[in-house]
Amino acid sequence: MPTINVEHSKNEDNIKLLLSRMHHRLERIYLGGGQKKIEKEHAQGKMTARERVAYLIDEDSELLEIGAFAGFEMYEEQGGCPAAGVVVGIGYVRGRQCVIVANDATVKAGAWFPITGKKNLRAQEIAMENRIPIIYLVDSAGVFLPMQDEIFPDKEHFGRIFRNNARMSSMGIPQIAAIMGSCVAGGAYFANYERRSLDRGRHRFDFFSGAVFGESRYWRGC
Repeated sequence: MPTINVEHSKNEDNIKLLLSRMHHRLERIYLGGGQKKIEKEHAQGKMTARERVAYLIDEDSELLEIGAFAGFEMYEEQGGCPAAGVVVGIGYVRGRQCVIVANDATVKAGAWFPITGKKNLRAQEIAMENRIPIIYLVDSAGVFLPMQDEIFPDKEHFGRIFRNNARMSSMGIPQIAAIMGSCVAGGAYFANYERRSLDRGRHRFDFFSGAVFGESRYWRGC
């Protein structure tokens, strides 16, 4: 009769428990801002960020998601920020490997938290290091204003994204932005700095700053 390694069995059970806990947490993260917010997007005739990415990539291919746990249990006093409010991954589009970045409008209307900026910067770094195209599916309310002092000023903060846009352009790396919804302030700059910008139509609008001291660009209503 084979002997049972009790310690091995305990370790296996612990790993299975941890994996089960991880998958359970991922299921919650995949809901973004919650089922009600998802239903609201659908009622407006819009896809969620994850649905857009799934529609974009080639059939019979899968997205290699990056940073799903970014923002996990952070900013709870602000309502949370699942996956840092942005879906990032590597997937094939028409047979070509691309970095894909999709704002999750169910999380604070796609607003940028400090961790959102870090995750976007990492996506750009991956595109630059591997010289592969990057596609942005933009639907963002811009910077989360109550925390703007933690998002803009430092070297590795939001503003570096625009520097990276310029660097990737000089490197000949394709950058494409599909404007899928609201693009406010920094979100508007982000969308319009790319080499190619695509307009989804009636749900798309973008503008810089506010009506009093900002200049609207491509305003089309929502």
